[in-house]
Amino acid sequence: MKTKFINGVSSSPSMSLGLLVSEHELHVQPDTEPECKDVVRPEEPDQQTKHKAYLWCKEFLHGVWKTLHEEDFQISIIRGGLSNMLFLCALPDDAPSVGDEPREVLLRLYGAILQMSCNKGGAKENNTEGAEAMVLESVMFAILAERELGPKLYGIFPQGRLEQYVPSRRLDTSELGIPGTSAEIAQKMARFHGMRMPFNKEPKWLFGTMDKYLNQVLKLTFSRESQVRQFARLMAFNLPQEMETLRSLLDSTPSPVVFCHNDCQEGNILLLNGRENADDGHRLMLIDFEYSSYNYRGFDIGNHFCEWMYDYTHETFPFFKASPENYPTKAQQLHFISSYLAEYDGGFQILSEGDQVKLKEQILLEVNRFALASHFFWGLWSIVQARISAIEFGYMEYAAARFEAYFAQKRSLRV
Repeated sequence: MKTKFINGVSSSPSMSLGLLVSEHELHVQPDTEPECKDVVRPEEPDQQTKHKAYLWCKEFLHGVWKTLHEEDFQISIIRGGLSNMLFLCALPDDAPSVGDEPREVLLRLYGAILQMSCNKGGAKENNTEGAEAMVLESVMFAILAERELGPKLYGIFPQGRLEQYVPSRRLDTSELGIPGTSAEIAQKMARFHGMRMPFNKEPKWLFGTMDKYLNQVLKLTFSRESQVRQFARLMAFNLPQEMETLRSLLDSTPSPVVFCHNDCQEGNILLLNGRENADDGHRLMLIDFEYSSYNYRGFDIGNHFCEWMYDYTHETFPFFKASPENYPTKAQQLHFISSYLAEYDGGFQILSEGDQVKLKEQILLEVNRFALASHFFWGLWSIVQARISAIEFGYMEYAAARFEAYFAQKRSLRV
């Protein structure tokens, strides 16, 4: 899931989007919906979603949830991701607890990711990739919860899951550059990279997924005039040839294969309530592991650096703002890399100053090359989302912003 968080969600947050994505085909409903620039996002979930949420909570949660009447059930939209939909489900204040049951839980409904071929391995010969990805992600979430590296898991069902509601707020894009915050994000990422997970450890995810996205993009058609024009401009970049050039560049760029988050942006980093002023490295929590897999270290760090450029809190179309000037400076990147290495590599601190500098410069080149892959990956993803997602967002505009950043980064690297 690309968990870019924006207020509100689609007014029809069901799984039946009328599409099926396989390795070779993308089937969608006719593109007849109106332009979305004047859409007003709903403040409350629809009745069908409320009813289903009530039944899931009653089935999977214990204590007073078992006897709660539906008219007393409380639910509200938290924020809508660009692939998932998030709701806060709660007990009424006057319903006394009967045990240690949670009084609030997070309901996550899977979006288009279930149908998309964002699996954790290579090509498949059937249409199970999306479902397989969700199974793997749920297993991953459960493991991280058991290791206290993520929120608790209360229930899993085909349409989504119930998670611990962690009192917190998501970081703002502008906070990523705060030195102390950046250092802790680096430390959290290093711990993530140091985990051993029971998944395929071959680095097939990055280009395996991009190959599928590109195959889908090449089969797309649009009927809205604005999208037709934007799509034509994007296709003029000769994306298949450009991706082969990128593949060759990264093949020649050494980068360790580690367990990566793959979507470490501000919306997936929580600042815990009551820990705002702590300086013990326990202020933040990484969440949302839908894209996590074994992958190249350079992608995870480079992708995070790219996210300094994008603010997803805008209330008006296209619901994001791109600020290329906010890409971290060399000094900011080295600060992050130093914090990362101090946590990840116990031998880093005993290296000579010269060897430390040499290692950091090597990683600097590595992550800035892999930042190209971040732009390309999410650019392709967003084109597909423009065709299949029911969530209101300027997906085509976002794709254009990511490819513009890709070519700008390429020029800066002189590759």
